[in-house]
Formats: sequence, structure tokens, C-alpha cells
Amino acid sequence: MPKIFIIGACGQIGTELTKKLRSIYGTNNVIAGDVRKGDPEFVNSGPFEVVNALDYNQVEHVIEKHGIEEVYLMAALLSATAEKNPAFAWDLNMNSLFHVLNLAKADKIKKIFWPSSIAVFGPTTPKQNTPQYTVMEPSTVYGISKQSGERWCEYYHNIYGVDVRSLRYPGLISWSTPPGGGTTDYAVDIYHKALSDGKYTCFLSEDTRLPMMYMDDAIRATVEIMQAPAENIKIRSAYNLSAIDFTPIEITASIQKEMPDFTIDYAPDFRQKIADSWPQSIDDSNARTDWGWKHEFDLDTMTKDMLEHLK
Repeated sequence: MPKIFIIGACGQIGTELTKKLRSIYGTNNVIAGDVRKGDPEFVNSGPFEVVNALDYNQVEHVIEKHGIEEVYLMAALLSATAEKNPAFAWDLNMNSLFHVLNLAKADKIKKIFWPSSIAVFGPTTPKQNTPQYTVMEPSTVYGISKQSGERWCEYYHNIYGVDVRSLRYPGLISWSTPPGGGTTDYAVDIYHKALSDGKYTCFLSEDTRLPMMYMDDAIRATVEIMQAPAENIKIRSAYNLSAIDFTPIEITASIQKEMPDFTIDYAPDFRQKIADSWPQSIDDSNARTDWGWKHEFDLDTMTKDMLEHLK
């Protein structure tokens, strides 16, 4: 069993990923780490280290202490939050990646997972069925940092042989962790508000179509790309990843099948401009061909599962 270290384990994806990896590899083989302790139940559920992703020595110390072989670097400032603090977003999103890439280059770890995002695309990217290789001119700090990170991942693989793997996550929807400051977070919040208030005010316009994915599918994709044989991973920047795409009006209709009295209104804010710069649907045929990716949840099965768990 590999020894695994998850940096940013208390975040939206990190929490779910930690639980999944512990169920596969055993609790004591998966060390969770974050800059501060989060939910006590989660922190006490297995090995946990307080670690600042920006401190190379701290990260190296944990890796040596536990004999870590694989690192999942999930620490990042997301799109909407990053726009409010661009300098820190760049520092966190880029330098944490350099630390881990350099540790792999020095043979201290064997394998890295680093998440990219559909934010690498920009207003000039084809919006429908966005291809794997296309124009990438991101217009947000988050997108710029993720696109730069993709190039560095590919460089470290090509020049130093680092086994780094990455996915361009679409918007992710989870019942178990609160939104983390992303532009697609309305699709999480809407379920909470449906149950608590019976209505929701959306910060995007009703016809804003974005690529989305249920967290269960995203976690499975992450595990599968890391378990795939190295020779199957043909893309070392980041793979397009897709499941479903929908608009606020379509997710509302899906919720109304379960809760007929649910209502929505719209008050677009600064996040609308970010959403408008992103693709509406993604072509992930490379992931499906290279390592057998398949999604399981569509909009209605996701809605049922979300409401069931949140209740």
C-alpha cells in the first residue's frame, strides 16, 4: 500500500478524497494535512498534520516523517476568492505546486496529483464541446495560475521524469462540504436553500450554462487517473474531464421534480463575468480513451442524491 499525503485535506474536494483513499488504502496509510485543523470529527478520523503548503520545509518534513510516496496537492484559492486577493492566490496556487514538483524531482516522492480546472479556458475558447487542445487565454487569476501550473507539470514530466497527473475539474457539487469560493458554487448552495428556505437567489443569470460534475464522480476520476498505469497517461498537462452541463433554470426544474414549490430568482454579480468566460460543455474523449473514464451521475440522479443526503 502506498503512503499518501493530501495537502489541503480540509477543503471541499480534499475531505471527500481523504475518506475515499482511506477506504481503499487503509486509514493509517493516508495522512491528511492542512494549514489549520478543520472539522474535529474529520481531523480525528485518522493521521493529520498541520502543514502550510507554502512552507517547503514543513511539506518535506511530513513526507520524510511518514515515508510518503504519493502527494495529492489540493490546496488552492478558488476563482471568486482569488479575484479578491490576486497576489496571495498566485503565491499559494503556484509555489505550493513548485514545492511538490521539486520534491518529486529530488526523488523524495514517486507520484503527484494536482488539480487543474476549466478556468484555464477563456473568452476566446470555443464554448461548446471545448476540445482538449484549444485556445487558452484565461481572464481570471485562478485560471492564469492553473494554466501556468499545467505547463510546469508537463515540463517537470518531460525534463525530469516526474510522474504528475492532473484533471481539469468542471464545477463540483457535493452535499458533505460547504462551497469553497468558486463561481460554480451556486449549484451547491441551491440545494441547501431549497431545503432551508424553499427559494434561492442565484448570482448567475438563468441561462448560464456551465460544465458540472457530482463529487462522487470527481473523486472516482481522481482515484482512477492515479491508479492507471503510467503508460496510459498520455497527457501530462491536465485532462479535460466532463459529466453534465446545465443552466440555473435547468437545475431548478430538476429540484422542482422533487420539491414542486421551490422557486428561484436571479441577481447576477461579479461572478457572472467569470462564468461567461468559461466553456459551456467539455470534450473529454482523451480521458475516456486513455484511461477509461466514465461518469455515472446525470442531473436528476444527482439532485435526488443531494436532497436525500442533505435532508
